[in-house]
Amino acid sequence: MRAMQLFAPRTPLAANEIAEPTPGAGEILVAVCACGVCRTDLHIADGELAVPRLPIVPGHEIVGRVVARGEGARRFEVGERVGIPWLAWTCGTCEACRRGQENLCENARFTGLHRDGGYAERAVADERFAVAIPPSYTDAEAAPLLCAGLIGYRAYAMTGEAARIGIYGFGAAAHVIAQVAIAQGREIYAFTRPGDAMGRDFALGLGCRWAGDSNRPPPVALDAAILFAPVGSLVPAALAATRPGGIVVCAGIHMSDIPSFPYSLVWGERCVRSVANLTRSDAQSFMRIAAQIPIRATVHGYSLAEANRALDDLRRGAFEGAAVLVLT
Repeated sequence: MRAMQLFAPRTPLAANEIAEPTPGAGEILVAVCACGVCRTDLHIADGELAVPRLPIVPGHEIVGRVVARGEGARRFEVGERVGIPWLAWTCGTCEACRRGQENLCENARFTGLHRDGGYAERAVADERFAVAIPPSYTDAEAAPLLCAGLIGYRAYAMTGEAARIGIYGFGAAAHVIAQVAIAQGREIYAFTRPGDAMGRDFALGLGCRWAGDSNRPPPVALDAAILFAPVGSLVPAALAATRPGGIVVCAGIHMSDIPSFPYSLVWGERCVRSVANLTRSDAQSFMRIAAQIPIRATVHGYSLAEANRALDDLRRGAFEGAAVLVLT
């Protein structure tokens, strides 16, 4: 099968013909229809996240059709459309798993990091960690839901009952979860790169109450803020923008160092917390919401062979919304 492989950090992906994987016990073989290009893929390619093995096929926003099932795999029928997300496997026995926090599993395996992902024509997944896709979405529209949507949803859930939510970094995750929050009656304040008029217009077009540069204060005090931009210097800015008792959620798997800041920014029972990975429960809950709310996923399609260009465009901020490799 055709695949794009990373052989070394900070080098382009290589187009290769590799052996088609075989599903083991409890696994499904999926013909990849589309795979989102996530910022985590960029962190892996740029050497900002350690990769346990090389070469690796990146990609963890996979939408495809089941073409074969391993021994004992019965959850999905052959021909059924499924999604394969970032969380690929957990041990079920470590302390975190026993607490019901499988996203913190000490032995977790992740798609496109430990296991070959969706920058290929076929991918194998543990059927327990795959998820059904609402039929109202095309393959390309569904792909960003598998990480941008799921991580965005987990971060959004951590804001509790916040009525006014700021979002720093208005990319794939932000543009998905902003629509969910607005549909549920929340006010969204979008912070974009300084001078990014196109980004501000994009956010306002989705129904955000306000959009402005990330180095500007919002017009009102926020109840909570979510940081999707991997920029540590935005943490103090987000704290300054929130009211006493507010919450700042850092939603990226990688972030530059957070600079020192005065105690007054956290005084008043402000809270800073992070999001780590996702759970199967997150996936099931979010897909139920996605079936009810018509999320308009703004996608930019690339062929499998154009994966390097997609990563470069993401690195440069060349588009609004999400990049997706489309294989069918």
